[in-house]
Amino acid sequence: MAVLFFILGGYKEWHTLSLINGLQNTSRDHLQGLHLLFFLAGFLALCAIYFAEKMEVKVLSSINEVLHEEIAMRNRMEKALRESERINKDLYAEAKKTEELYRSFFRCSVDAIVTYDLEGKVEYISPAFTEIFGWTLEEMKGGQIPFEHEFQKESIVSVIQDLVEHGTPCNGFETKCRTKDGRLLDVSVSASRHNDHKEKPMGTLFILRDISEKKRVEAQLHYIERMEAIGTLAGGIAHDFNNLMMGMLGNISLTLYDIGPDDPNYKRLKTVERLIQSGSELTSKLLGYARKGKYELRPINLNKIIKESSAAFGRARKEIVISMDLAEDLLPVKADGSQIEQVFINLFINAADAMPGGGDLFLQTANVTHKEMKGKPYTPKPGKYVMIKVKDNGTGMDQKTITRIFQPFFTTKEMGLGSGLGLASAYGIIKGHGGYIDVESEKGHGSVFCIYVPASEALIQQDPIVSERIEEGDETILLVDDEEMIIDVGVQFLEKLGYTVLEAKGGKEAIQIYQENKDNIDMIILDMIMPDMGGSEVYDTIKAIDP
Repeated sequence: MAVLFFILGGYKEWHTLSLINGLQNTSRDHLQGLHLLFFLAGFLALCAIYFAEKMEVKVLSSINEVLHEEIAMRNRMEKALRESERINKDLYAEAKKTEELYRSFFRCSVDAIVTYDLEGKVEYISPAFTEIFGWTLEEMKGGQIPFEHEFQKESIVSVIQDLVEHGTPCNGFETKCRTKDGRLLDVSVSASRHNDHKEKPMGTLFILRDISEKKRVEAQLHYIERMEAIGTLAGGIAHDFNNLMMGMLGNISLTLYDIGPDDPNYKRLKTVERLIQSGSELTSKLLGYARKGKYELRPINLNKIIKESSAAFGRARKEIVISMDLAEDLLPVKADGSQIEQVFINLFINAADAMPGGGDLFLQTANVTHKEMKGKPYTPKPGKYVMIKVKDNGTGMDQKTITRIFQPFFTTKEMGLGSGLGLASAYGIIKGHGGYIDVESEKGHGSVFCIYVPASEALIQQDPIVSERIEEGDETILLVDDEEMIIDVGVQFLEKLGYTVLEAKGGKEAIQIYQENKDNIDMIILDMIMPDMGGSEVYDTIKAIDP
């Protein structure tokens, strides 16, 4: 409209100027004012339009810049969101990976793992905990590990308190823990505190390792070491005591050799001789326990020894019913028959003492391997073994008695009814033969002794015939012993039999005498235990001199 007024005003002005000369009688003031008004109105309208367009362009430009800025910001935000989303996904994947790693660790751990909240209530238990102790997570949730009362000791409570309050980890302290079925296990406990992402305490983690088997093995090792120490002491005592009795017996034998049965002192001397021989049996048991009495090893059939010894025992203890299940194809063993027989007799007597009113004694033999010797308090060497089982239905033993049954001088019998050396010597003899012996028993349910002796592939030989007559001779004998009393009696006895005797009071002296007289010496009688040089070493040296 403003443009129309402007054009119309301009047109009228032009038209007026063109007709000035022709319209001289018309009133020009009114028309010129009207034309000027239209012209000004149009001009103002045109200016208004122009400036309006300018303002519109400026406003639109400003708005456009704002929109561009907002679009750029939105793009940046979208990019940041995408980057944040990617990071979050990576973090989630890493967290999931770590979670699976810990879950895998919890599932695979052979040790029991338990997590607690700060109030001491169970939050999680590993599968190993259920396997070892029997409880499931549902049963343990919100509860506590069933430690024994000793776990509440002040020192242990202090350690746990320090863990919860200060995060100080603890490990390796030992206690006991009950299982669901009532068994008491030895456990080693390690614990630590874990925090949340703000490093605030969140809970505790306990790792429980079942060390019952380790404790059992340690106890067995301590027992073996104790038995070895006792055996060494017993062997030393028996050796010295045996030397004393040998001196006494030698002198009595010399006296009996010089006098006849008609002598008034003959019977008294024979009584003393029998008493000394009884004492000698006692020292033999001690030496057997100390594993120093293994004299002659040769292939033997244990079935034969069991039949003979059980028959002799049965005749003396007729109230005992003996039954046997002996393997016909039993492998031979390389052993000292007299000592193995002593082992059986000791076990038979022990069984009979547990059945004072009579009972059943069951004997069994079988061929086994080390793979069949499972659940024993020892780890057998690989190979074949001959098993001998001696079972009775007597009074049985409690666990405390079982732990001491093979110790020398330990007995449950009344004073004067037992020396406490029977089972101790059996233990020593079997160990000396490279075998194993163990016992299972329960109070009121009898006992079962199992013996395992290494089997041998050697052929069994016939027993040699031993002459009862004392052989006299004129050969030269080298007698070696560090005990002067043994040398004195031995020299006198051998010389009475016609032999020439060279005496040596030690291993080194024996080697020197042998080197000087090796062509004349026919026999050597050698003590095995001497202070300067042992009998085995002397024997090897002499064999090297004269193979």
